[in-house]
Amino acid sequence: MSVRGKLALGLIGAAAVGGLFLAERMRPLRRQTRAPAPRVARNVAMGALCQAMIAAYETPLTDAIAQRNQRKSRGLQGGIPGIAGALAGFLAMDYGFYLWHVATHKVPFLWRFHRVHHVDADMDMSTAIRFHFIDMLASLPWRMMQVRVSGVSPRELAIWRAFFFGSILFHHSNLRLPNGLDRRLATFLTTPRMHGIHHSQRRSEMDSNWSSGIAIWDHLHGTFRDTPPQTAICIGVDDAEAEQDIALNAALEAPFRTQPARQSGSSGVYSHQ
Repeated sequence: MSVRGKLALGLIGAAAVGGLFLAERMRPLRRQTRAPAPRVARNVAMGALCQAMIAAYETPLTDAIAQRNQRKSRGLQGGIPGIAGALAGFLAMDYGFYLWHVATHKVPFLWRFHRVHHVDADMDMSTAIRFHFIDMLASLPWRMMQVRVSGVSPRELAIWRAFFFGSILFHHSNLRLPNGLDRRLATFLTTPRMHGIHHSQRRSEMDSNWSSGIAIWDHLHGTFRDTPPQTAICIGVDDAEAEQDIALNAALEAPFRTQPARQSGSSGVYSHQ
């Protein structure tokens, strides 16, 4: 792609992100409980650390696998000709992330790092980049396998990355869509209302809506949930140290401490680990 083309895409992307930022403030889905500026600042700082890890390790390694996929015509995309192969590779990448997301909640070691994402007591598009940077490193072997098995070429990998990043910004946003539109979109795309339920403190709600792009995986696996209403959801993690672990330094240290037990009466994810 030419420099002019990359610049044009960058401007379109920036405009889309800016538009979403304004839209979620004009049409909020949930009432925010914390001052927005400190939240956004620390989430952006954590996102910058994650991006540095991705740029240093994930991008070059997965790009190299995608290039080899293309040369050797291997994986799903390599084995299916034309547009059908590209679509199969794309779907395999997206489904792989569904499975990984489930694992980050079910495997105690992975939950240590993923919990940092969930302790945010409010949820907006900045939450989409609030991850522990070691979470990016822990996911690297799985991401490399996704690229290898899917067989995506460099072009299709770039398309999937753009789709995935746009999707996580969208479904983490605090944007209130008309109910009818949100419900229709949720048949095939992850929506803010759908993902808000996943960020509930209740395990029965958190253990649903795992999709991070295409919502069909939740429908196929029976993990889709469209209740309760957003006003009945308490965003975050219900354990004794969740409040202190919202702060930047504490969030970065949290995975390396003994994991807290859930509070009594909670239907939480894990007890003492």
